[in-house]
Amino acid sequence: MSTSATAVRRRMIERAHEASPAAATRERAGSGRRIARLALTSSMVVSFLAASAAPTPLYDRYEALWHSTPLIGTIAFAVYALAVLAGLLWLGELATHLGRRTILLAAVAGQVVALLLFAFAGSFEPILIGRAIQGLAAGSALGALSATMIESDPDRGAVASAASPTAGSGLGALLSGVVVQFLPAPTHTIYLLLIAVMALQAFGVANLIDATPRRRVPRSALRPRIAIPAAARASFLASAPIMFAVWSLGGFYGALSPALYRSLSGDTSVWHSALALFLLACVGSATTIVLRHVGGRTLTITGALMLITGLVGTIVAIKTGSVALYLVVSAIAGVGFGAGFQGPIRTLVPLAKPAERPGMLSAVFLIAYVGLGLPAVIAGALVSSGASLTGVASVLALVLAVLTAGALVATLRGEH
Repeated sequence: MSTSATAVRRRMIERAHEASPAAATRERAGSGRRIARLALTSSMVVSFLAASAAPTPLYDRYEALWHSTPLIGTIAFAVYALAVLAGLLWLGELATHLGRRTILLAAVAGQVVALLLFAFAGSFEPILIGRAIQGLAAGSALGALSATMIESDPDRGAVASAASPTAGSGLGALLSGVVVQFLPAPTHTIYLLLIAVMALQAFGVANLIDATPRRRVPRSALRPRIAIPAAARASFLASAPIMFAVWSLGGFYGALSPALYRSLSGDTSVWHSALALFLLACVGSATTIVLRHVGGRTLTITGALMLITGLVGTIVAIKTGSVALYLVVSAIAGVGFGAGFQGPIRTLVPLAKPAERPGMLSAVFLIAYVGLGLPAVIAGALVSSGASLTGVASVLALVLAVLTAGALVATLRGEH
């Protein structure tokens, strides 16, 4: 080998050695940025859902202050559910055209406006308006947040996307109860704390979410696509009752569970009354993580069995007046809550082609959010008209148990 060739080869080796640390540094920086982005977007889902649950321990106080009935609280809950659905169906595609950074910053701004309305409300009208804004903001952003989580880390992002919403709901209710119980200005403080968290998250979005060129938004982007592919219809029909039941249970816990807890226990502690919702949601979130490798059919069967057990246990707890049993069955129902929604999703998604999945998932969320809002409003209307809260809760639990049992039978027969 000539001297010049040797020199060239040596120089190439030196450059490779010089480049390797730089490349490794860039790789580490990119990995660190992805982890930070995953942490940010996960925390945003948690805080958005925590903000949605924050008013729950306060509804009784609002009713006493403003001389209203339980129906108003359940209407506020239903307004949020319908607004989330509208945001998912009509606004979810905007991130594709306007960029995720723009949509996420707008969603944070919407959440802050809603929280300010809550913090300074003097009647239920600002609460209802705030719930609508809050739901639209969450619905418009959840798709972009989930996509960013999965792109940041496919494995951990998928787990975080599934577990963060329920974790946020449970933590938000409990944190709100603790703040209301122990800190001054109970109808203001929790909302102002959440605003501070979201301000930090907005800073994170501006620095971690890349800006993308904006494109004209076509009319088709605002047209919801709801369609169930032929290959998935039998499974969808079989699993629809359990999806409805799971989210109806979540709606009931979010709207009326604190009042039911106080009715059973005689305990007026605000944070204690949030324990049932905390257990339901956080056990559901943990179930999603622990059973993340379980197949859809097995997960659906597990969810249905645990949900039926929790619902029947709820009836027994109400009839015996046992608050301890009520908390135990709330945790059992939480397993059903987590598995009973993830199971059908994991079964249905492989049955649809990639182009068909958005329309099918829209149908899934339609079932879910109607379930979240409608039974809660009916229950609130019955209680407001003079029906016993414990009686209404028992009947609702029985109806949901029957729906879930029907879905379980269909699954065991092999239709699902």
